[in-house]
Amino acid sequence: MTYERTLISSGSVYEPVVGYSRAVRAGDFVFIAGTTAGAPEGAIGGNDPAAQTREIFKRVAVALEQAGATFGDVVRTRIYLTNIADFDAVGKVHGEFFGEIRPAATAVEVSALASPDMLVEIDVDAIIGSATVR
Repeated sequence: MTYERTLISSGSVYEPVVGYSRAVRAGDFVFIAGTTAGAPEGAIGGNDPAAQTREIFKRVAVALEQAGATFGDVVRTRIYLTNIADFDAVGKVHGEFFGEIRPAATAVEVSALASPDMLVEIDVDAIIGSATVR
């Protein structure tokens, strides 16, 4: 089976250097790269993991829309935390976006992210047309 492949860019200077895309759509499958709240002036949301998570999902929403998908199409999320004690705060925000959708989800603690002010990173997989819950 052959899938048309569409690369979606966030405009990050790291994309061509590292060789990645913000998201890739292959057929009806959408894969969104690890997303943080990072910004040149420091992570949006400061040292609040819930605020960082809300910013992450704003960015994920843009990538999903560019790929022709919605949060309802999301089938899997992966949450990377620099402190697993932040899981409840981050999980609550995840639930605000996915409470009824309930994708498969994983949360793990990692030793560090790309910048010390980043507390959370999330990647997302979606299948366009899967929004109907059966």
